[in-house]
Amino acid sequence: MAVLFKYISGAVAALAALLCPITPLIITASVFIAIDFVTGIYASYVAARNEGRAWRIESRKAWRTINKLCFVVTGIFMTWLVDSLVLQFMELHLANIFTGFVCGVELWSFFENASVISKSPLFEWLGRWIRRRLGKEVGDE
Repeated sequence: MAVLFKYISGAVAALAALLCPITPLIITASVFIAIDFVTGIYASYVAARNEGRAWRIESRKAWRTINKLCFVVTGIFMTWLVDSLVLQFMELHLANIFTGFVCGVELWSFFENASVISKSPLFEWLGRWIRRRLGKEVGDE
């Protein structure tokens, strides 16, 4: 049993050492996802209260957020592996780009939640502006 514990702890330590360079990216994306989750729950509560209907937390939405977090961490890890092991001569910083994209999407969702919660014209304007700007950049408009 002690030998098995040594192998398992050695594997966990090796994985932690491998992830050490991307820990700030993982923490940043996790914070953005957590803030969006909390504000999303509160926005759902405010919307239900304003419509006069009963409100409850749905576990499937919480599990969806957990799945999203797992996929984001995996995506950061995979893009970092491509950066550092496959395309190391190119200095693309794919993990940073991927994390920036994830944080941008979560920020957009935060603005949507903030506009529902506060009914602030600033957040409503920001949500519309981002939607229009992304539409122009992507070519949907």
